[in-house]
Amino acid sequence: MDITFLLNGESVELRDVSPTATLLDWLRDERGLTGTKEGCNEGDCGACTVMVTDARSARALNACILFLPQLDGCAVRTVEGIGGPDGHLHPVQQAMIDHHGSQCGFCTPGFVVSMAMAHLNGDQNHDDALAGNLCRCTGYAPIIRAAQAASDQPVPTWMTDTPPASLGSKIPSGGLGGRQPPSLSAPETLDDLATAYAARPDATLIAGATDVGLWVTKSLRDLDDVIFLNRCTDLQQIDETDESLRIGAGVTMDRVLGAVQDLHPSYAEMIRRYGSAQVRAAATIGGNIANGSPIGDNPPALIAMAATLHLRAGDHSRDMPLEDFFIDYGKQDRAKGEFVEAVTIPRHAPGLKVYKLSKRFDQDISAVCGAFNITVSDGTITDVRIAFGGMAGIPKRARTVEAALIGLPWSETTIRAAMTKMAEDYAPLSDMRASADYRLHAAENMLLRYWHEDQGIASNVLEVTA
Repeated sequence: MDITFLLNGESVELRDVSPTATLLDWLRDERGLTGTKEGCNEGDCGACTVMVTDARSARALNACILFLPQLDGCAVRTVEGIGGPDGHLHPVQQAMIDHHGSQCGFCTPGFVVSMAMAHLNGDQNHDDALAGNLCRCTGYAPIIRAAQAASDQPVPTWMTDTPPASLGSKIPSGGLGGRQPPSLSAPETLDDLATAYAARPDATLIAGATDVGLWVTKSLRDLDDVIFLNRCTDLQQIDETDESLRIGAGVTMDRVLGAVQDLHPSYAEMIRRYGSAQVRAAATIGGNIANGSPIGDNPPALIAMAATLHLRAGDHSRDMPLEDFFIDYGKQDRAKGEFVEAVTIPRHAPGLKVYKLSKRFDQDISAVCGAFNITVSDGTITDVRIAFGGMAGIPKRARTVEAALIGLPWSETTIRAAMTKMAEDYAPLSDMRASADYRLHAAENMLLRYWHEDQGIASNVLEVTA
């Protein structure tokens, strides 16, 4: 397969590229651009951060789990391209020197690219922008000081990349490969995707590659038949009505965060802790649903909001309550050749609260993720939807707990009685993230926390002051 993109301002055309060759390996092995480091090789440490610009936006992404075909028609800027062509340093590079933000230097290139990306976008929330970059030497104080010092400096002219129109996709939407059926395609419309997947239902669908990328880098899996979704703009739409948001499966989590920020602030706060800025800019809401993970953070919140899932196979579409999609561990209600097209959530869910519990606050997999959507009218509980991730083999509603709440007074007595029913809904497992007992007690206490917050009782340890 052939692809074309800009690299640090210069056009690059590659022929016969493997569908699962990563940008990180190519940069280091083929181009000698070793400033982009390999740390974790799974999108966690940020040492491989690069800047990628497409028709929609510029984003910081992890090169280690970014496949080369995803770059077709884009512009890529590595740490070697952050400085000016005449040798001038970018403001964040100079600030890192001035504020002693580097020690061993291994993590520094990734930090510089993330900082330059935030600088380009005028993002001064440095803690969030750098949550996906790990440093084990310097400590974050001088790095944050450097980011703050550079924030008021003008954006260098060389940092604005616009991929020229001539760099359109060279990957046929119908497929490409040396065998039949084709081994690679990148559909640009929903109809093309439905046709391609119906013809090749065993193909691997790749959207952001934040999950599939690890199949290649960690499990060393050979993906023979691949359909890339990043060029299918039909999957990347958010359609709003007075009552709902229909979010395309290909919408990245950073865009989901922006869409729900004002409507569902508790859900948005959970998304802010969903991976890192690099991961949120690549991961899609449809991928998080379709992989069926029992610890995926989106499904509990979506189930609590009574979200509707939209699926398509060929010319046939169907809708279902999202909670019915998850059947058992590793098993979803999705036929061969059928894919997630979109998910619809209500605009209004004033009772929604989402609590994510993980060992590390930022960028960590949940031990327990609980979502609560409770309606109280005249002191009586009139509607309840509660769902958890990390408590069973699938994201699952707490139906026994719900039944113990509905129709009863909104009181601590009611809440504590319902907490005892949690063990009837869930029998969680013990693993490296948490024991079964801890998970069960945490889930019970999340319900109590919900009631405390409704009563104005302080419950968030991050907001406690002396």
